[in-house]
Amino acid sequence: MAIYEPLEGAGARRRYRLRSPVTLEPIGELDCMDASDVARALERARKAQPAWAALSFDARAEVLRRCLRLVLERQDRILETVIRETGKTETEAFAMEVFATCDSLCYYAKNAKRFLAPRSERIHGVMGFTKKLRLVYKPLGVVGIIVPWNGPFVLAMNQTAQALMAGNAVLLKGSEVTPYSTALAGEFFRDAGLPDGLLELLMGDGQTGAALVEAGVDKISFTGSVATGRKVAEACGRRLLPVTLELGGKDAMIVCADADLERAAAGALLGSCMNTGQYCCGTERIYVVDEVYERFVDLVVSGAQTLRQTDRGESDIGAIFWDRQLAIIESHVNDAVAKGARVRIGGRRNPKLRGLYYEPTVVTEVTHEMDLMRHETFGPVVAIMRVSDEEEAIRLANDSRYGLNGNVWTRDTEKGFRIAERMQTGGVCINDMALTYGVPEAPFGGVKESGVGQVNGALGLRGYCHLHPMLVDRFGGKKIQGGYPYTAKDLEGMKKFAKFWWGTPLGRWLS
Repeated sequence: MAIYEPLEGAGARRRYRLRSPVTLEPIGELDCMDASDVARALERARKAQPAWAALSFDARAEVLRRCLRLVLERQDRILETVIRETGKTETEAFAMEVFATCDSLCYYAKNAKRFLAPRSERIHGVMGFTKKLRLVYKPLGVVGIIVPWNGPFVLAMNQTAQALMAGNAVLLKGSEVTPYSTALAGEFFRDAGLPDGLLELLMGDGQTGAALVEAGVDKISFTGSVATGRKVAEACGRRLLPVTLELGGKDAMIVCADADLERAAAGALLGSCMNTGQYCCGTERIYVVDEVYERFVDLVVSGAQTLRQTDRGESDIGAIFWDRQLAIIESHVNDAVAKGARVRIGGRRNPKLRGLYYEPTVVTEVTHEMDLMRHETFGPVVAIMRVSDEEEAIRLANDSRYGLNGNVWTRDTEKGFRIAERMQTGGVCINDMALTYGVPEAPFGGVKESGVGQVNGALGLRGYCHLHPMLVDRFGGKKIQGGYPYTAKDLEGMKKFAKFWWGTPLGRWLS
């Protein structure tokens, strides 16, 4: 049964019925906004943005702090909404959607002023004697933010907080399968006192998102699939529009012979199955050196056997958020088995539960000829491959069109750094699962088909700004340096100065 189905004869607007992946029961209907709705939202945002940009960082930060208090006060409502729409376990819903949101709001309220403070930059060489340079971070204007269904509240709150603290207005578009979770962001910022027009919520489907990209905003920040990301990039390219793309991943895990195997096995399970494996930097490929392979597999299988999956009470593994994703997971596992892989545990829908539940699964004897090791699975599947040594592990880890994150497990930290440096990814964790997105100080983004640009921290916040250089002459005077009229004497002087300045050891030292 589809959790997202169009309603026929619903009038001029596209309308969809939504169902919960937990129970498959209807949870509401979504009326999609069209291009005219987006245009009106953009007009309101344009009118509201200048006054917001004129406020101090402290005034903007106070809105984030009030929003933070609301998140803490209304956390039960957040959990109820997110779990109903996504099927996350309660623990993961709290950790990802509430805890991480609180951390983000607090971090940017506290640090944005420092990150975006105007600064003077020393000018090198002879120009440094006569000119001064000042750099100012100016907001872009109105930013379009498109967030996916696997983190519908936290991703909306995190990116919106950054864009607002930079002085922008925001048009926010959530996924059509988790609209109510993303809509909470609009409610919370409004109730925190954010002036009207600064955060416009766009409810709708892919056509609504396309209208946003074409509407005339000043930047697009998109998180989602590679296929949709390409379309967004092409549209932004036509409009010469700045864009940040955080796309899919196929993160590799390398287990060295000297790894703490018990910790590594626990990391493999958590990295592969957290959020039911439906997060962009989930561990999807595990390469284990031959001498510890059997022991590692035994530990992973043993750990998987203890994982609980239920639709009520305490649970470790939640539902698959979308029936379309469940079909992909089944296809990848079935393809692997047909090509010689062995399912050690799981490998099927949970027959005991009504909703979209896929059992935590461990698959071994996998190869790179299998879809499970080539394409993004996005499910609670631990795929383990035997390799002869670390060199083979590195080669196979890099044999992917994706490059978002990865992890290395070894007792020798320096060796871990050396291996990490050779991995073609946006980031690497050593002796831990992928945590980079949850550490704001660490720029987050992918290489290859995993994205363009980086988000979070000072770099991400500055990405919502134009760095505006202002150059001023120190001394003034009647004649501008190098100005009219040009004379042979001046030209000869310039030649002599250049020869000294860059052609002698003393000159180069002075420069």
